[in-house]
Amino acid sequence: MFINIHTHNPRHAGEWSIRNIYRNFDHAATGSPLSMGLHPWNIDPGTWKAGLDQLKKYSTAPNVLAIGEAGLDKLCKTDWALQVDAFAAQLSWVHETRKPLIIHCVRAYDDILKMLKAYNIKTACIFHGFNRNVSIAKQIIGHGHYLSFGSALQLNHVRESLRAVPLNRIFLETDDAETPIAVVYQLAAETLGMSVDDVISQIRQNTTSVFGINIA
Repeated sequence: MFINIHTHNPRHAGEWSIRNIYRNFDHAATGSPLSMGLHPWNIDPGTWKAGLDQLKKYSTAPNVLAIGEAGLDKLCKTDWALQVDAFAAQLSWVHETRKPLIIHCVRAYDDILKMLKAYNIKTACIFHGFNRNVSIAKQIIGHGHYLSFGSALQLNHVRESLRAVPLNRIFLETDDAETPIAVVYQLAAETLGMSVDDVISQIRQNTTSVFGINIA
């Protein structure tokens, strides 16, 4: 069973996944594993607080395993101050719910790490879709956080980052890419010099540790 920690698509056969939603939070009633949060691309100054209220209403459901993806993005069009306000509000909610946090980060690693510290976030924080170099990977891991890798493992510098991360701090994902999760696991296995089955076992252990659930 391939564990896909972050996807925007329906689950495929042979896959256990956490599907992310960033609107229509009432879909939490489906009962399938979800994460939900206010994505920085979709924050509107006139509606984000109402969205936050809906997030708080529905994210307490037991099948909502994480808050997010939430974070900061220096390349998107959303006003920076608005992004910071929305992320700060979600950090306060994470601090209250104690649920893991899935983080969207684009060129804002220092900013996010400082905010996680300022809001005293103690739950697991997973920087999803990691595609940066070893130095940034070590910086994040040094703060006790996790990295999730996807199709960017086709790039040599991302493979180097994966090799630099302790095995108990990694996850794998598809996000919105067309690359199947089985291919991501194969790339990870080749990079780490492990069998695919051993990678599956490790990700299963990490999922149990972070989310408190056992996957057969």
